[in-house]
Amino acid sequence: MSVSYRWVIVAVGALMSCVAIGAMFSLAIFQEPIATATGWSHVGIASAMTLNFIVMGLGGFLWGAASDRFGPRLVVLVGSVLLGLALVLASRAATLIEFQLTYGILVGLAASAFFAPMIAATTAWFDVNRGLAVSLVSAGMGVAPMTISPFARWLISAYEWRPAMLIIGIATWVLLVPAALLVRRPPAESVDAGTEFAAEGVRPQLSKVFQSPQFIVLGLTFFACCAAHSGPIFHMVNYATICGVAPMAAVSIYSVEGLAGLGGRLLYGSLADRMGVKPVLVAGLLVQAGALATYLLVSDLAEFYALAIVFGSAYGGVMPLYAVLAREYFGQRIIGTVLGAATMLSSLGMAFGPLIGGWIFDSFANYTWLFIGSAMVGLGAAAIALAFPPLGRREQEAVLGVSS
Repeated sequence: MSVSYRWVIVAVGALMSCVAIGAMFSLAIFQEPIATATGWSHVGIASAMTLNFIVMGLGGFLWGAASDRFGPRLVVLVGSVLLGLALVLASRAATLIEFQLTYGILVGLAASAFFAPMIAATTAWFDVNRGLAVSLVSAGMGVAPMTISPFARWLISAYEWRPAMLIIGIATWVLLVPAALLVRRPPAESVDAGTEFAAEGVRPQLSKVFQSPQFIVLGLTFFACCAAHSGPIFHMVNYATICGVAPMAAVSIYSVEGLAGLGGRLLYGSLADRMGVKPVLVAGLLVQAGALATYLLVSDLAEFYALAIVFGSAYGGVMPLYAVLAREYFGQRIIGTVLGAATMLSSLGMAFGPLIGGWIFDSFANYTWLFIGSAMVGLGAAAIALAFPPLGRREQEAVLGVSS
């Protein structure tokens, strides 16, 4: 099999992350139409996203471990089938409880089947330029707001929310099931020599890994980073509408964030390959925190667009860096399990934002405290990231592409 097939793996991973994350986050577009049509509360609908992230966290750990054991193809194939089914069932929900269970639990479980397995597959195919490759796979998440979200908005306008969600579920099957069949293992697995936890190819002990300073800092930073940006991302469309931006234009802000996130992933990934992951990660977290605080000062569409570029590039750019750190600290053999565990913590962080943001809006009819609190948590994430232990010399050379 040609080495060039590794770029097929990158393309498939990007497509999967786009469709899976885009379908899940489309709830931000569905929120107001669902509330208007059903009378369900904003906090009740947003709690489905909270369930998404909680279940996604637990599922990410299980799917990651399954990927290490059975390979990524089987995991993403099962996830593809389940994601389409979850969206179809959610479109038929008759009560808020049914919607919360189908969208919150099943969509979250299905969406978690893609990130850790496809990142693990990508890191196995690449020895150099790993940061860029992982960023390209993750870039699918940045494309999602530019594709799935406007598509969802158009479908809702044309057919109302239930048929729109049904169509997205069917489209998920059409796109992801064939893509899953393209996933392959590399011709030769990567060697983990030179990492503290995988010396001489020995499978690391998970108890040692999860108690290590490297994993603790990784998990806490990932948690705080996602806790900081999840609420503002989910409630951005509604916030912009409150500020006087037209509904379709408000959705376009969400799309600009996604486009900026795509550029941010490429920029931060390339910088991490050249400068090292830690300084790039800390810088990105500081930019994210500053952008969150600045949202309190914007009011018109042009200002929203400008800030969306800064915010989107920051949170989009730092997300793939956690996977690169996990690979370099812990090696390839357990990357799915380690990244799944870290993603579980990040998903718990993501779970707080939509729910707290919905509660703040229902209580105060504005989002001021959401952005203040999110900025403070973002600063905390940057502070935690400063505690990352340094990579060993051979690991650092691999990150910077000095050795292959």
